[in-house]
Amino acid sequence: MPGVWVFPGGAIQEGETGEACAVRELEEEARIGLGTDAALIAWSRWITPEVVPMRFDTHFYVALAPPHSSPRPDEAETTEVAWIAPREALDRHAAGEMSLVFPTIKHLESLLDFGSADQVIAAARERQIEPVLPKVLGEGDDRRVVLPGEPGYEV
Repeated sequence: MPGVWVFPGGAIQEGETGEACAVRELEEEARIGLGTDAALIAWSRWITPEVVPMRFDTHFYVALAPPHSSPRPDEAETTEVAWIAPREALDRHAAGEMSLVFPTIKHLESLLDFGSADQVIAAARERQIEPVLPKVLGEGDDRRVVLPGEPGYEV
C-alpha cells in the first residue's frame, strides 16, 4: 500500500504455511530474521470487505524479535521501517504525521492495554481467533467502515 504504514506481509507461496510466509515477508521487507524456530502466535484474521474489488484473507501474528534487531527497508516493497510504540503511531497518525489504514489502526488500538511484548505474547496464546469481516456502509462522504458488534453492522 503506497504511502501508508502497514505491517510487513504478502502472499503465501505454494507449499508454504501462513507462519512461514510471515517469517519470510518480515525478513524480505524489514530485514528482521526470526529464524525457523521462531514462535509466531496468531493475533487476528481479517478479510477485506465484500465491496472491495481486490480482496484479501489476512492473518496477523505476533512474535518476539531477536534482541537488538534493527529493521531496514528493502527499498522495493518498503522504503521506511521503524519500531514504533502503538500509542506513538496512533498519535502521529492523528497529528497527520503518519498515514495508517483502518486495519493497522485497529491492530495498534488492540495493543494499547499491554505494557510489554511479553504481555502481548501471553494474551495471544489465549485469544480465540475469529475472522473479522468489516462492512462498508453509506455512500460518498458518508461512507464508514464498521466491525462486527458495532452499530449498523447487521444492516
